[in-house]
Amino acid sequence: MKHELPPDFEKRWRRRFEEFAGLRDDDAGIAGWSPSGLETRMRNFMRQWPGAPKGALWLDIGCGAGTYTRMLASEGLHVIGIDYSLPSLVKACKRTDDPAIDWFAADVNRLPVKAAAVDGVLCFGVLQAVADSGTALQSIARTLKPKGSLWVDILNAECVANVLEQRRLERAGKPIHLRYEHRENVLEALRRAGFSEVTLFWLPILPSRLARWQWLVETSLARSMWRMLPWVASRLSHSILVHARLAA
Repeated sequence: MKHELPPDFEKRWRRRFEEFAGLRDDDAGIAGWSPSGLETRMRNFMRQWPGAPKGALWLDIGCGAGTYTRMLASEGLHVIGIDYSLPSLVKACKRTDDPAIDWFAADVNRLPVKAAAVDGVLCFGVLQAVADSGTALQSIARTLKPKGSLWVDILNAECVANVLEQRRLERAGKPIHLRYEHRENVLEALRRAGFSEVTLFWLPILPSRLARWQWLVETSLARSMWRMLPWVASRLSHSILVHARLAA
């Protein structure tokens, strides 16, 4: 099923993120997530995160209030937090004075970073708000050194809950407000941008009202089932966490 994005899709999201930062003071609210949603995403990322050499240069693109930026810096990395929402960056700056962190206002599609200068990139909560993930991934790839590491997340177009939400909006005559991705399209966009060694991690996230039961879909047994039965995982996972490396 193909859903057309409104022509001002990206502009709407930019305004929305600026409004979030103006109205909210918690990290989750500034990023547009629920507290349980952000906690779940962070917990699942940390479960997969292998660490990185101390002193390595990383970008946190779409850093919001700097949740992941601060985490990377705490592990001895030099981090540049990048967001196109200046109000978000102002609040991120107030949360830390860590000298290992720099902050820049910029768009993922036009990164003011020297080519092949960066060891790794985190880009969470961004591809859902751009018109074309391929352009964003190529922009990111330009900044990375050969074999550089990329962590990115997408909203899963195959998830039953996401499909139903899109149909609800369509019936109501409302524009699509989030961009959902098919994993095959993302894999192809990564390949075209020069990435290889791609690994997908399924991320089922229960609604906030059911957050107390989130642990059930994160047990070792559940995670083994997602790996063994990807067709089931694809229908139940709200998001997909993706790790890739730029080809040498």
